[in-house]
Amino acid sequence: MSVPVFLADAADLEADRVVLDGAEGRHAAAVRRMRAGERIDLTDGAGLLAECVVVEVGKDSLTAEVVGRHRVEAPAPRLVVVQGLPKGDRGELSVEMMTEAGVDVIVPWSAARCVTQWKGDRAAKGTARWRSTAREAGKQARRFHLPEVTEQATTGQVAQLISQAALGIVLHEEATASLSGVTLPEKGDIVIVVGPEGGIAGEELDRFAQAGAVPALLGPTVLRTSTAGVAAAAVLLSRCGRW
Repeated sequence: MSVPVFLADAADLEADRVVLDGAEGRHAAAVRRMRAGERIDLTDGAGLLAECVVVEVGKDSLTAEVVGRHRVEAPAPRLVVVQGLPKGDRGELSVEMMTEAGVDVIVPWSAARCVTQWKGDRAAKGTARWRSTAREAGKQARRFHLPEVTEQATTGQVAQLISQAALGIVLHEEATASLSGVTLPEKGDIVIVVGPEGGIAGEELDRFAQAGAVPALLGPTVLRTSTAGVAAAAVLLSRCGRW
């Protein structure tokens, strides 16, 4: 059984003993039912890892002794997935799977053909849900670098992101080049765009092409928008040696 991972502030992880309280402490003590003598890993989600042994457990907190501490290097190249907003709770599903796979940055995209639209308070709530999902999935997957979930992006902002990347890819069912055959850069960000249920509009494709993106075919079947991102990530992470 793998050692469970919990999140803590970086400053707290520098001490010889760490008190884990709040939501993480309650989860560790009341839900996971950790006991004295058991091993846990604590991380700040930005690469700092403290290997610990539980020495005391309270009702909704625990105290752990640090037995080892080191910094985990961020994986490279970075994989950025621009995700067209899916319907219902499929957005959280896509975030969960991409986090488990190892995607580094997830960008919610308000595409022209998105059925779901994040406006006003809904945008803040949607972003918060995606970030919470990424946080919990990252712990389950034992990630010591949690993925960044950005604010909702416009098409113009996505185009700018592509123009600044080492490689921009747009998944499209009419592309002739296969994703598995796209030449990958030796360094820098790889940005891959996943359209919504309604597909990517022609003007959006033109905008991304002008920014330097190349269209690519993921495979012989059409995947849901909520699963295309993790499938594409699996292909690229394998090809660049991170898997």
